[in-house]
Amino acid sequence: MDSNIEPLDPSKLNITTRTLHQPPLDELINVLAGGLTTNFAEATIELVDCPNFNGWPYNFYREGLCGNPIILDVGGPAYLLPTAQKDKFYDIKLLLRHLNYNHDTLVIGAGAGPWPHTRCNCELIMKLNIQVNNKVKPINNGVANGTHYAFVNKSNGECILERIVANEDETTFSLMANLYVCEGNPGKVIRVRAKKRTGKLDFISCMQKALENHYEDKLVGLGGMFVMKNGKVKQHIMQDFSDTPLNTEAQLNNWLRFYDMETPLIAVGTFVSAETELDLRVQHFHSAYEEKRLGGHYHIDTTPDTIEYEGYFNVAATLYRVDQPPNKLQFGKD
Repeated sequence: MDSNIEPLDPSKLNITTRTLHQPPLDELINVLAGGLTTNFAEATIELVDCPNFNGWPYNFYREGLCGNPIILDVGGPAYLLPTAQKDKFYDIKLLLRHLNYNHDTLVIGAGAGPWPHTRCNCELIMKLNIQVNNKVKPINNGVANGTHYAFVNKSNGECILERIVANEDETTFSLMANLYVCEGNPGKVIRVRAKKRTGKLDFISCMQKALENHYEDKLVGLGGMFVMKNGKVKQHIMQDFSDTPLNTEAQLNNWLRFYDMETPLIAVGTFVSAETELDLRVQHFHSAYEEKRLGGHYHIDTTPDTIEYEGYFNVAATLYRVDQPPNKLQFGKD
C-alpha cells in the first residue's frame, strides 16, 4: 500500500449543502418517542443539559454536543464495493477549513479508517477536538484525539482496538464517513433511555423510521452518542481490502467479520430521516470501549431482555454531502 498518498483537495470535490428541517423539540421528542415505545418495553425521552463528555470514558475532549451543529456525509460504500477506490482519502480538518467552519470543533462519528496511516483497512470511531481560536488553553498541534480504530486480527480473527495518541495530529479517514460536527459546547440535548427490546428494530433504526414516517417531505438529521450496557451487541469489522470484487451482499457479509461483543460500548454517529437524491446513509454508528479492547460497526443488541441504552443527541442545522458516489449501491449500507 502507498502510505504517501495525500488527502483529496476539498476544493476539487463535489459538495452539496442542504439546510435541514429543525422541528420544535417538543414535537421531535414526541415523534421519536413513538418509535421507541413500539420497540422497547421501557423508554423515556426528554430535553436535558448535556453531560460533560470531556473526560473518561468518553474522551471527546469537549464538554457537550451544542453550538453550530452540522452533519457531514462523505463518500459512501460505493467507494468500497465492489472494489475499494483507495484514492478516496480525506482529511476532516481540510474539509472544515474549506467549509469555513471556523470554530473550536468537536467531530464524532463513524467511517472507514485511514489506511495510508494504519497500513490496513479498518473501522473508524472518530472523536476529535480541533482547536482554531483557543488562546487560553492551547493544545498540541491544535488537536486532542480520542479516536479509535478497530481491526480484524489476521492471525486469529479477533478484534484489535487501537487508540490514537491524544496529542497526535491525525485527522484523516478513507472511503466514507458520517460525522457530527459542533463547537462542543454545553447546552440542551435530547436524552433517550431504553431497556428491554421487544421489537425487531435496533436502537437507532426505531427512531430513524419514526422520523422517516413523520417528516416525509422534510430532511431531519441528528448526531450524537449512546452507551450500551448490560448485554451483548452484534457488530462487524471490515477486514483488510478484499483481493476479489465484492459484488453481492452475500460476498460482502462473508468478507466482513461479525462479533457478539460485550458491553459497555460507547457509540458515535448520525442518523437522518431519508436517503433523498443525495444517497444519504440513514444511520451509521460505530462503538468502542477502550478497557475491553472492543469496537466496530453497530448493528443490534443480541440480548434484548437485558440490554440498556442511554443516548444523547442534537439536531443538526445543515448537512454537507461531500464527494457523493456517482453510482448508487443497492446493498452495503446497513
